[in-house]
Amino acid sequence: MTSLLRRLVGPSCSSSRCLGVILRETHGRTSLQLPRDGARLLAGGGRPLTAYSRAQSRGQHTEAAEPVEVDLRRLEGEDDGIVEVLMSRLKARNALGHVFVSQMRELVSTLSHDAAVRVVVFRSSVPGVFCAGADLKERALMNNAESDLFVHGLRTLMDQIASLPMPTIAAMDGVALGGGLELALACDLRTAAYSAQMGLIETTRGLLPGAGGSQRLPRTVGITLAKELIFTGKRVGGQTALEMGLVNRAVEQNQTGDAAYREALSLAREILPQ
Repeated sequence: MTSLLRRLVGPSCSSSRCLGVILRETHGRTSLQLPRDGARLLAGGGRPLTAYSRAQSRGQHTEAAEPVEVDLRRLEGEDDGIVEVLMSRLKARNALGHVFVSQMRELVSTLSHDAAVRVVVFRSSVPGVFCAGADLKERALMNNAESDLFVHGLRTLMDQIASLPMPTIAAMDGVALGGGLELALACDLRTAAYSAQMGLIETTRGLLPGAGGSQRLPRTVGITLAKELIFTGKRVGGQTALEMGLVNRAVEQNQTGDAAYREALSLAREILPQ
C-alpha cells in the first residue's frame, strides 16, 4: 500500500521519511474498560469534570484569552457518566488548527484521568459539519519543519483519543473529511446522519492521510475497500458508510440537524452501567 500511495501522490511526498512518518501507527492501546460496579477506570482516579470546565476556567483569565474552540459538557441525572467533547470552531468549520488541536489535546488528557467518566461523545455545534479536516490556511504559512511538527501533533491527538480508557463515540451530523474522519476513526464507535459526507480526501490534494487514517481505515472496513477510498479520495454518505462498516449506526437527519448526536446519546445510554 505504501508504494502505491507513493506513486499516487507523486514526487512531492516520495521520500521514505515522509511516507514512513505518515503511515506509521502505534499498535498499542489501553484496554477498553466498562466498569459495572462503580470501580475507578484508572488507578488513582481524578476529579470529576465540571459542566463546562474550559469556559469556566477561561472566565478567570479574560485578558488575551484564546477563543474556546473545544469544550467539555458533562451530562447529569440519568445520563451521569456521559461527557461530551463539543467542537465549536464555527467560522473555520472545526478545522484542525493550532488552537483547536491544543485545546482538544488538553481536554482529552483531562478525560483520561477522570474516574467519573464512563462514555465520551465527540460532537459538533457547527451546523452541517463534524470536522472539515486540517486547517489548510494555517498550514500554508508553515515551513517544512513546522508542518512536520503540526502533523506529529495531529497524530498524537488521535492516539490520545484512541487510548482513552472509556468507550468513545463520534457523532457525525455533517462533513467529516480528511483529519475530521481520522478523528472519528480514532473513536471506538461512530454514528452518522444519512446526509453526512465522509472521506479521506488528502490524495486529491497531493497529500497523504497523516493522522492515522491510513492505518485505522483498513482495520475498520478492510484493506481492499480502504485502498479504494484513500486512492480515489471518494466521499461517502451515511447510508453507504453503514453498509461498508465505517459507522455503527446511520439515521435520517432531523429538522434540528442533530440526528447522529441523538443516536450517539442513545448508544451511550446503552453503554452506561445499569
